[in-house]
Amino acid sequence: MARIIGIASGKGGVGKTTVALNLGTVLAKQYKKNVTVIDCNVTTSHIGLYLGMYYCPSTLNKVLRGETSMEDAIYEHFSGMKVVPASLSLSDLERVDVTLIKDNVASISESNDIIFLDVAPGLGREALAALKACNEVIFVTTPYVPSVMDIVRSQEVVNELGVKPLGIVLNMANKEKYEMSATEIEQLTRLHVIASIPYDKNVNKSLASKTPVVILNPNTSASKALFRLGASLIGETYHSEGLLARVLERLRFRRKTPEIPFPQI
Repeated sequence: MARIIGIASGKGGVGKTTVALNLGTVLAKQYKKNVTVIDCNVTTSHIGLYLGMYYCPSTLNKVLRGETSMEDAIYEHFSGMKVVPASLSLSDLERVDVTLIKDNVASISESNDIIFLDVAPGLGREALAALKACNEVIFVTTPYVPSVMDIVRSQEVVNELGVKPLGIVLNMANKEKYEMSATEIEQLTRLHVIASIPYDKNVNKSLASKTPVVILNPNTSASKALFRLGASLIGETYHSEGLLARVLERLRFRRKTPEIPFPQI
């Protein structure tokens, strides 16, 4: 049976989808886990946009409308993770029954090690439907009071649903004086900050290139934090590649690349 982990937030714009997709990539590519990331934000879906999947014949919307099966809505990403996108079309919002999310997620549980649910922000109907399908949840926040306070509210709902909170991912942290520290957030929420991901412009570059940052720039600061988080979720220890190892790898690559002589003039 798969672990079903919701990636949730009280507000949009905190990097929840980015965290979900990069964790899926880390666990599938680095640790060879069977991982599926599901876009449960059916009204304002983003996973398709982040991965360049602009048109998919089968989506979660169609599953929830009874028009296709969950298996047919699964697409394999080149990283090795699998993705169930939600539709980008407004017309596909008609007749969507979000209460069916739990049963459809359960239907693919046997074929996965981990299923990440990209939960809609807030505590609306579709967010609650996705949270009911989880057995664990990770909260994503930025280091500011409004975002953190939303976690306090969400935590009450999660406790009532019997979902286990794994902790908080503090995203886009700059360690500025006006930001809340990890210690302050832990004291306010009574949850552990399990990862602090620094603000990194390479994340924005990865969104533009439709490629998870852990693939596009694996040695950048945000990527290393995401690698450590992914490893910790499965009880592994991430060892970052040192500078010497990276230089040697580049030298090996150059030796393998045949030299092309310049044409004689």
